[in-house]
Amino acid sequence: MAESFDVIVIGLGGFGSSALYEFAKRGLRAVGLEQFGIAHCLGSSHGETRIIRRAYFEHPDYVPLLNHTYDMWKTLESESGKSLMNLTGLVLSGPADGEAVSGVRKAQTLHEVHIEDLTHADTADRFPQIRVPEHHTVLFEANAGYLHVDDCVRTHVEQAIAHGATVRAGERVVEWEATSGSVAVRTEKQEYLAARLVVAAGAWADRLLGGINLSLNVIRKPAFWFPIKGSAAGWPVFYHEESGRSFYALPGLDGTSMKVAEHSGGEPVQNPTKLPREQRATEHAEVAGFVAKSLVGVEPLASNHSVCMYTMSNDGHFVVDQHPGHANVTIAAGFSGHGFKFTPVIGRAIADLATDGDSDLPIEFLRLDRGQIS
Repeated sequence: MAESFDVIVIGLGGFGSSALYEFAKRGLRAVGLEQFGIAHCLGSSHGETRIIRRAYFEHPDYVPLLNHTYDMWKTLESESGKSLMNLTGLVLSGPADGEAVSGVRKAQTLHEVHIEDLTHADTADRFPQIRVPEHHTVLFEANAGYLHVDDCVRTHVEQAIAHGATVRAGERVVEWEATSGSVAVRTEKQEYLAARLVVAAGAWADRLLGGINLSLNVIRKPAFWFPIKGSAAGWPVFYHEESGRSFYALPGLDGTSMKVAEHSGGEPVQNPTKLPREQRATEHAEVAGFVAKSLVGVEPLASNHSVCMYTMSNDGHFVVDQHPGHANVTIAAGFSGHGFKFTPVIGRAIADLATDGDSDLPIEFLRLDRGQIS
């Protein structure tokens, strides 16, 4: 027999878990369906940590959303009693006319984000762990840092359950259909009925939204943990852009390693369920070369690795909107490798769209019909 709810959420990674939490807080009977386990390591919302920063070089329109998301992470910490965010500061290094530095300058100017310019002497004095090229501009954002990604997902789910949500893990969705007043979702185990549906399926979004041309491309992204000669205490997050490539480094949660990865590039993934997860020598060599050149006191031989996926939209910006054919179906997709920090505010936007058909959050630039974002 089918079970009935007010709203069904497909996918309980970052955005699905936060949407489920928002629905439950609003008193809706909500069920979340997850094909794997909670806070699993098979999608995009895992790997210990994710960077959070306010001076957003990808586009300044994200900054107002970031102002909300910082407050919402702090609220979730307060409600749950868990520490989910470490504001260690972020050092950003790159050519003055590169995407990162010029984008930060634009966000700084338009939204008065506090950014500190560092000379190379300042950088060497304050952050001796980091080497930057002489021709680079160096910026420091004190109010940046990292989120505990697995704990963030787990906490959103736990708090959703505490507010009355139902969670069904280990249930893969086979198909769904919608009419103007209802939706039906069939998993491998049973059927669910509701008035509203949210599809937040990450790398599996195209499979579930095949009737819409979202043009999503999934790419494989490895990350590596490199041992530190000493402690990770005092390390900032580091973002480095050079010759069209970018790398990032942030303290490992074990306190004795640095998590390091290349943000640019990546291998296309045809089937996210069969993602190759082995460590590859060529990928390790590229990241280890960055470690040897740029991080002082870090051994350029990884002690651990992980693989996740970026689900890329055509323009690298998120898709958060109602389904063009079904007003009672909300889509959250294409977070393009920089979305996790927005998890709570996007969860709120999803809940707004699903319940009210609109949101007072500034998400117009993330709509399906946004055109070209300049």
